[in-house]
Amino acid sequence: MAKILVILGSTRPGRNGKYVADWYMSHAKDFEGLDVEMVDLAERDLPLLDEPKPPAMHDYQHDHTKAWAAKVDEADGYVFITPEYNHSTSAALKNAIDYVGQEWHRKAVAIVSYGGSGRGYRAAEHLRQIAAELKMASIRYQIGINLFDGTLQEDGSIDESKLDANVNDQLTDLKWWVGALKAARS
Repeated sequence: MAKILVILGSTRPGRNGKYVADWYMSHAKDFEGLDVEMVDLAERDLPLLDEPKPPAMHDYQHDHTKAWAAKVDEADGYVFITPEYNHSTSAALKNAIDYVGQEWHRKAVAIVSYGGSGRGYRAAEHLRQIAAELKMASIRYQIGINLFDGTLQEDGSIDESKLDANVNDQLTDLKWWVGALKAARS
């Protein structure tokens, strides 16, 4: 069984990302062949990057970095749930990604973005560039959620009829890539 971390990249009080992550997990938790765990960056102890050495050296000094590295390393793939802030991803998610290096290598990532009229797609595009630099395979199948067209309901639920993609299709692609990369790594 492949281990997938669903990483919620918003830490802002009152964030919409918690609704998006809970909705995603309601679909993903029972997906066959995947062990899916949510990681909420608001609950992690990751200050602004404070390691004295670059992550490429793989010589982590702080306990919070070592714990984060172990969590990232245990996974075979990831789902980044990102808001779009100023046409990019959140500082919290970028910081968490930057903390470690080789733990991300040769693993697959799927992206769920949310925002205004662009559904967070610009944030997702920035994450794809970052993923490529970290030797990650970013799958094409993406979910974008518009916060202002009724997709995100007042009660926090998601109107799936307004989405341009669905969780099962995304997880099917992610599972394939995770399996292919896991076999290649071994």
